[in-house]
Formats: sequence, C-alpha cells, structure tokens
Amino acid sequence: MIYTILPPAYVAHLIHLAYLVSAACFILSLKWLSAVPTARRGVLIGVAGMALAVGGTLLDPTIEHYRYLAVAIVLGAMIGVPMALMPMTAVPQRTALSHAFGALAATLVGAAEYSLRLKSIDHFTMGALSLEVILGGLTITASLMAAGKLQEILPTRPMVFKNQNYVNLSVLGLALVIGGYLVFNPGAWLLFPVMVLLCLLFGVLLIMPIGGADMPTVLALLNSYAGLSASMMGFVLNNKLLIIAGALDGSSGLILSIIMCRAMNRSFSNVLFGAFGQVQVSAEAVEQKNYRSASAEEAADLLRTADSVVIVPGYGMAVAQAQHKVRELFDLLTKQGTKVTFAIHPVAGRMPGHMNVLLAEADIPYDNLLEMDDVNPEFPQTDVALVIGANDVTNPAARHDKSSPIYGMPILDVDKARTVMVIKRSMNPGFAGIDNELYYMDRTLMLFGDAKGFVGDLVKALPGD
Repeated sequence: MIYTILPPAYVAHLIHLAYLVSAACFILSLKWLSAVPTARRGVLIGVAGMALAVGGTLLDPTIEHYRYLAVAIVLGAMIGVPMALMPMTAVPQRTALSHAFGALAATLVGAAEYSLRLKSIDHFTMGALSLEVILGGLTITASLMAAGKLQEILPTRPMVFKNQNYVNLSVLGLALVIGGYLVFNPGAWLLFPVMVLLCLLFGVLLIMPIGGADMPTVLALLNSYAGLSASMMGFVLNNKLLIIAGALDGSSGLILSIIMCRAMNRSFSNVLFGAFGQVQVSAEAVEQKNYRSASAEEAADLLRTADSVVIVPGYGMAVAQAQHKVRELFDLLTKQGTKVTFAIHPVAGRMPGHMNVLLAEADIPYDNLLEMDDVNPEFPQTDVALVIGANDVTNPAARHDKSSPIYGMPILDVDKARTVMVIKRSMNPGFAGIDNELYYMDRTLMLFGDAKGFVGDLVKALPGD
C-alpha cells in the first residue's frame, strides 16, 4: 500500500494535489467544450480530471474495504458501457439517465451520511444535507420521466389535472418545511424518509405537465439540479472538489437553461408550469387545409437548378439517422457548384447541440453550420430551403398568432426562401402538438417519407441523366 512508502502527511498532500489538478481540468474542460475545434480536447481533459479525482479519493486512508469499491466500479461499468454505446439519436435519453444516476448517488450518500451522523450532525451540515437530498430526489424521478418521454415510453404530450401547479408547489413546499425542521431537529429521523418520498413525487409531478418541445430546457435545468446536489454533497463530506465540480455543473446547466429560454422567448415559470404543447390540432382540421406534395425526382430537379440551398435539420433527421445521407446530398450539391449551408436552431432536436452532434458525426464541415441569427438574413436570397424533420422551430405562427403556444419564439425564417421543401412522414403535428402554417404555403412542397429514405432517393435522382 502507498502508506508503507510515503508518510501519511505526504499522502494527504498528494490527495489535495490530485483534487486541485482535477478541479483545474474540469474548468478547462468546460472552456474547451464551448468551441468545436477544442471540444475533443475538452472531453479528454475532463476524463483525465475525473480519473485524477477518483484516484485521489482511493488514496484516502479512511477507506478500509476496497473490494466493495471494486464491485461498485464493475457495476458502474456494466451500466455505463451500454449507455455509451447507445445510438446518437438517443443522446437526450442518455443525458437524462446520466442526470438520474448522478442524483441517485448524491441522494444515497446523503441518506447514508444522515444515518451515520444522526447524533452528532451540526445545523449547517444538516442544512446542506437536506438540500442535497431534496435536489437529488426530485432530479432522480424527473430525469427518469424526461427519459421516458424522450423515448416515447411515456406520453409525450403534457399531462395535466386541475390545480396541478398548486399541488406541485405544495408537495415541494412540504419537503422544504421538513428539511428546515430537520436542520434544527436532526433527531426526528422519521421525517427524513417522508422528505425523500415527497421529493421523488415532486420530480414526477414536475415533468408531467411539460411537453416535448421544452425538453432541451428541461434537460439543462435537470443538469443544474444534479450539479447543485453534488455541490451540497461536497459540503456534507467536506470535499472541496465536489463543491467545485458541482458548482461548475450547476451553474453551467443554469446558464444553458437561460440561453434556451431566451431562444424560445419563454420564462422558467412558463416552461415548468405552462403545459406547453397542450394545444393540438385535430386530424379533420388538418385534412381541410390544402398543401402541395412532390416526388423525389421533382424535388431533385429543383435542387439541381438551385444556386443556394439551406438545409434545416430537426429531430426527424435524428430519428431516421439520416445524417450520413444528408452528407452525401451535401457533397453532390457542393460538387455541382451549389452553395449549401445548414440552419441550426438553438432548441432543434431534444437537447442543446443535438443537431450539431449528429452533423459532426457525419463529418459535415462545421463552417457550413450557421446559427439562427446568422442564417435568417440569408433566407430571402435562398433558392431552396430543405427542412428535414424540423417542426416548431420553422412555424411562422410564432410571429403573428397570439393564440399559439409558441407565439414570440424566435424561429428560422424558412418561409422567406423562394422554395421550401419539407421532408416529413405525414401531416401530423410535431412533438409539441402544434400544427405548422409553413406546410400550407404556396411556395412549400411536402416530401412525404422517412428522412433517410427520401434523402437517399434525392441522392440517386440528383445527378440526372
């Protein structure tokens, strides 16, 4: 053992050094992950930082049973490896599950610390522990609910009932009151499991009224909750690295949530309590509207004569795993001299950066990916806007229809292009349950079919004779 080689004081210094370097790695990781050219470096430095953190912890002289840790590591790997091998289309679900596991760890540690230190815990530590368990508990079930909605195991539409917000806030308020009581009366141990159960219940109630269109913001917010729970765990365990790492995670998740809300012109309260996507259009109403459709050959003719094309990817592209076929289409159009760019909306897909990740997997040049503010001025001069599975982020109703749930949300101005082509399976509303005005415009052509298959047909038809 290392204690036979180095004196305990040196081992303690070694642990502190490992934690210090690990904290620096986490900070650098966040910085480098914010830019595509340095993202790979950011991932690697983050992994190195976590390895240092785990290694430093294993040097702690208070650890007596390493075999239990070995079992935990094996079990963690058995869960983590399959999650890492999940398809790119399941990245949002995997992210939600990661939040759930992180929050579960914080909650279990909090429960263990409470039981071990019940008779000697001070007020400050008990306050941090209560917050740790409250944030962790609600994040567990909220993340599992979010993953279920994203996987469509659970209903994707908002599930509401009368006075739901009052019930939700009452459940959370009661948990906070119990937590506050335990700060001054930690010996009332029967209240601790009640607090945990209330938090678990609140997590379920929190996600029930939230529709699919708000999932990017919800995932970022859950990331913040999990990080703050870990930070509170750092105060409980007197571990400075946990405090730093949790604070970084929590603050970055909160900042990302704010960015997402601004991208949708929504407030936190509206996202969490607004039941967005509750308005749905009946099939009869859709059938009464007129729209135009086209074949792959007709669409290829338009693309063949276009000088500029903007491709708008959405979740439909992700579900169909069409990104590689899109790359083939991009190569063909570029080869014929067409200017091709991609319009990326901040909340396209099911999590922040979802479309960027998928297109990067297909080796689409990042310089061709334009953010909403950069690409919107280009649409009036664009010959063809090709929308692949994007719904709500292209809906013109956001500009003028005050009765629409997405009114005021910044959108991609695809309707201003000379010709709009939309690849979609059917005329059913998108994940948020809102009908899209774009589909019934005179300049819009509907291309019905699976995104991967239809783009493949375009690739075959595009070269012509």
